[in-house]
Amino acid sequence: MKMKRRLLYPLLLSCALMCAAVPAFAAGRSWEILRTERSDARAVARDSEVEIKTAKNTIVVTCSRAMTVKVYTILGQLVSSDTLPAGTSQLHIPGHGVYIVKINSLTVKVAL
Repeated sequence: MKMKRRLLYPLLLSCALMCAAVPAFAAGRSWEILRTERSDARAVARDSEVEIKTAKNTIVVTCSRAMTVKVYTILGQLVSSDTLPAGTSQLHIPGHGVYIVKINSLTVKVAL
């Protein structure tokens, strides 16, 4: 019985850490306001009030008024939820992956 506990506890701990690791990489990260346009950004989607671009490991959003932006992993885990001011902002995400960006009624899949 003790042998099973010795094997079970580390296994449970490692599973808990892996589940919490995905959204944790962006926990200390926030949107940064850009003063100048990025020349390396590629347009992904455009609406009358919003434009979403991507650059190397970065999501760039330009909006005409303050808007709430939510970024999810492809598995649905929330990475960022912030209200951005009017203008251009960027969110740096370490590592590659596919993310879902939701701004009002606009939902876009981006690949970094």
